[in-house]
Amino acid sequence: MQNLIDEKTLKRWQDKFCSATNVYAYCIDSDGQPITEISGRDTDIEQIKRAVSEEALRSIFKRVTEGGLEEQAVENTSAANLRLAAASIMLEGKVVAVWIVFGIITDEEESGGGDELFHDFEYEVTEREFYYALDLLRDTTYSLLKIRFSMLDAEAETRRSRYSEHEMSASLKRGEAIADVVQLLESDDTIEAIMTDVLRILGTYLDISTAVLCRVHKGGELMDIAAEWCNKGVVSNFDKTKDLPCGGVLKTDKVLVISSGSVWDAGEQDKMTFFRVKALIVIPIVIGGVISLYACFGEHAKERQWRVEDVKFLNDAVKILQGIITKRIQKNSLTGSYASLEMILDNVGSSIYVRDMQTGEVLFANRGLRNNFSKEIKNQTLDLLFEKDLIKGNRRGKQEIYQEERERWYDLYYTHITWVDGRPVTLFAIYDITEKKVYQKKIEQQAYTDFLTGLYNRLCCERDLARHIDEARKDGSKGALLYLDLDDFKHINDGLGHQYGDVLLKAISHSLQRVEEIENSCYRVGGDEFIIIIPPKSRSKFDQIISDIKQIFVKPWFLKDADYYCTMSMGIVDFPDEGESVHELIKKADIAMYEAKKLGKNRVTMYSDKIDSSSNRRLDMEKNMRDAAVSGYKEFEVYFQPIMDIQLPGTPCTGAEALIRWNSEELGFITPGEFIPLAEYLGLINPIGNYVLRQSCFYCKKWNDNGFPNYKVNVNLSVVQLLQTDIVEIVAQTLKDTGINPRNLTLEVTESLAINDMERMKSILGKIKKLGVRIALDDFGTGYSSLNHIREIPFDVIKVDQSFVKDLAGDAYSQSFIRMVAELADAIDVSICVEGIETKEQYKVLEGMKVRLVQGYYFDKPLPRVEFEKKYMNTNKNEEEKK
Repeated sequence: MQNLIDEKTLKRWQDKFCSATNVYAYCIDSDGQPITEISGRDTDIEQIKRAVSEEALRSIFKRVTEGGLEEQAVENTSAANLRLAAASIMLEGKVVAVWIVFGIITDEEESGGGDELFHDFEYEVTEREFYYALDLLRDTTYSLLKIRFSMLDAEAETRRSRYSEHEMSASLKRGEAIADVVQLLESDDTIEAIMTDVLRILGTYLDISTAVLCRVHKGGELMDIAAEWCNKGVVSNFDKTKDLPCGGVLKTDKVLVISSGSVWDAGEQDKMTFFRVKALIVIPIVIGGVISLYACFGEHAKERQWRVEDVKFLNDAVKILQGIITKRIQKNSLTGSYASLEMILDNVGSSIYVRDMQTGEVLFANRGLRNNFSKEIKNQTLDLLFEKDLIKGNRRGKQEIYQEERERWYDLYYTHITWVDGRPVTLFAIYDITEKKVYQKKIEQQAYTDFLTGLYNRLCCERDLARHIDEARKDGSKGALLYLDLDDFKHINDGLGHQYGDVLLKAISHSLQRVEEIENSCYRVGGDEFIIIIPPKSRSKFDQIISDIKQIFVKPWFLKDADYYCTMSMGIVDFPDEGESVHELIKKADIAMYEAKKLGKNRVTMYSDKIDSSSNRRLDMEKNMRDAAVSGYKEFEVYFQPIMDIQLPGTPCTGAEALIRWNSEELGFITPGEFIPLAEYLGLINPIGNYVLRQSCFYCKKWNDNGFPNYKVNVNLSVVQLLQTDIVEIVAQTLKDTGINPRNLTLEVTESLAINDMERMKSILGKIKKLGVRIALDDFGTGYSSLNHIREIPFDVIKVDQSFVKDLAGDAYSQSFIRMVAELADAIDVSICVEGIETKEQYKVLEGMKVRLVQGYYFDKPLPRVEFEKKYMNTNKNEEEKK
């Protein structure tokens, strides 16, 4: 348990849980040792401890941890209304933690136990609430620990995979280097050139500074450099190659390995000084029973710690070099050459065999081949396993082979060479790559999986959809494609933080995977977008699947200590009726989903040709909106609807509400109801909203400077705008750039903004008010806790929603509501504005009420700026007179 969750974190969570459910609880591990202390008031805890004996605690602990029959138990205590409960948390069949829970039961008539009754405790619950809290505690803890356990397991698996990948890559490189050395067995080059090639191959693989073959003279005082290789940019340590003083440096008869930083004895120090290196490997080469050469591999540019694999690799390679040299020395002895070659090939790390190209006879099979493929050698079926698919005429090549019976994968390298007796043969080298293939399969699986949610990703979706379409087309069946997009997910993600957005995405994904018939056909294809395939075999359960998916989004999600609602919009398209192309079907489902959003969100829409025709307009709108954004939003025009003061003689205009309109050069005038949802969908609502704010302040400042100093402008802030991290800075910069008096700017926010995150709204709006800007609560009366919002956030203006004005002339409830809000506003010194006044009868009802500000079509509709100025300020005429 301690490895899964930090004790302090667990205690903080436990305190909040107990406070929320009114129980007392603490956690112990599988050995009965406490992990946390009991949560609750000290005096309450003391009384509980006196009423519950240690023996009772041990007994209930054993009930839920031994035998595996009970995971949860509840017992009475010496107090009539005190319950003792235990709940064990199991992961992979093992108990990892046990919760001990106490409840003070308030419905005494259902209680059992002793005669004493506990009263005046901080936490008290009903019997039903106690059992609910116990279930919730066990289920929540299990889910948290399972997620944490999965994360730790995934991290460990990732580390193992990375290590395995590195080891396989290194093994492959070693095998390739050894194969290159083996190729030199039949080289016609001089022995000096071959020795230099061997040093180059080995030094390049190890990435060292230098490799040298030293031939020590008889007596051991002098030596010659038989061959030398230096890495790129490295200069040789020797100024000549003959009769160099050896000084007894090379006298070892065993492999000598000296790493950087190790403690050297006097002999080792001499060698390091002689070769001027920081790390050194020396391997003696025996020819004819006598050490004739020393292969020396050194690093003098950086620190080097030799690995066991490096030493083994060099030792194997030097043995092959030893065989090459021996062959050249004994080139007149066929028997001697063959024996040396056999010894060499028996000690390399691959399976090797040689086949006569004319007779087909297998001339040689090394120890690795005899051990791994004895059955094939006995049955003479090596050619069926490795040679049946070789391309005729190729002198060399590589092929990947799967042996189904063994369930193993192999890499086969083959090349034509001349055998020791001069006849043409084919050399086959076989490497077992099964571990590499298994790793590749795991990587491929990861490539098809969304890391955050565990669902399959878009790549996998397109692959599976193509398969289901083909299946439906062949057998005449039908399937369905569902495209889901979460409604207003951005508000939760930006409002609570991305970590809570991730938690919500994972919770929704897990819920989708629990819907029967689609457990393995759910895909996350975007930030908050999901695709679900209903395969042809499950099409008969279509209605039930849709119902189950809808049910997921009915209940709230518990995030950051509160419930949050997140709905979804879904588009559905049938296949193959509506298309047989993967991308065509996804596009049509997306079109249907967008139609669902346009119709008000939180709904399901089936694709139809009618929607498709309207989608072309949507695509045109999307293109033109992006073009308009690039060109500086000049196509977007701010209209102004006058706000009238009905308490003053003549009902003068006091300012206006700014409203956005889009007059597209290609599409013409587009209503806000059409383009605002698209702007939100495309992520353009913020820059458009900021443009409206700047334009509105600019023109209001112009009005103030031209004879109307008290005119104010109201600008609406959308949910997305208000959740910008820099919204306060944007408002402040706009005030500075336009020079408007902050008191002449009123920002309108809808009441629904405060539903999910009141604390954040209070903080943001408080900072804006400090700039001197007025805040208006728009659409008042349509939210969840209106009066509470007025108390929490100090608004300057309350705008009554027009839904209360529609029947104002004859509806007593609407009249009473407006009168009540007006009196409330007057009492707390807040202005009230009634919007949506369209008739004289509605206007007359307001007389006698404490309503001052009014707007609506009865007075005027939203007007283009020039018309507004001409009608309410006559600014244009004044400017013409100035000219």
